[in-house]
Amino acid sequence: MFPNATGAATDLPGPGSDLDRLMAGFAAKGLTSHDLAALSGAHMVGMARCLSFRMRVYCDDDVSPVFASQMRQACPSSGGDAAIAPLNSVTPTEFDNGYYRGLVAGAGLLHSDHELFNNEPLDTLVRLYSANGAAFASDFAASMVRLGNISPLTGAAGEVRLNCRKVNS
Repeated sequence: MFPNATGAATDLPGPGSDLDRLMAGFAAKGLTSHDLAALSGAHMVGMARCLSFRMRVYCDDDVSPVFASQMRQACPSSGGDAAIAPLNSVTPTEFDNGYYRGLVAGAGLLHSDHELFNNEPLDTLVRLYSANGAAFASDFAASMVRLGNISPLTGAAGEVRLNCRKVNS
């Protein structure tokens, strides 16, 4: 889906995207809002730069006050753009449903994360995933397969890399 930096920059919705933009970006690739909810769980691991979440923790009024205070310590109101914080504040080093538990608690780091649980059509799925890690894992796996089937490169146009970081020689 996004084999290079240019594709990622033009095809991936940004961290400030609203739900309409997120759903449109996924729909443009043939993915559903259900896929959006499940695949967003990939944010259970990883970090975000302060520049990506500053507006969320300083300006959004629907963020948990405790969470906002913690994130403000990591990200000053100006400067410090490269400071980082975990995308998943609940269980940042685990592959589990902590990301969704954080969303339900008002602790989504990125505005785009918060959009998944904002009195919108995906709230039911986010609640399900926050309470049922097995449901999340099953849906995530199925959505990853659909994601992997988007315009796969085959034959001479593609290759299975021996090392994912470099083209086979």
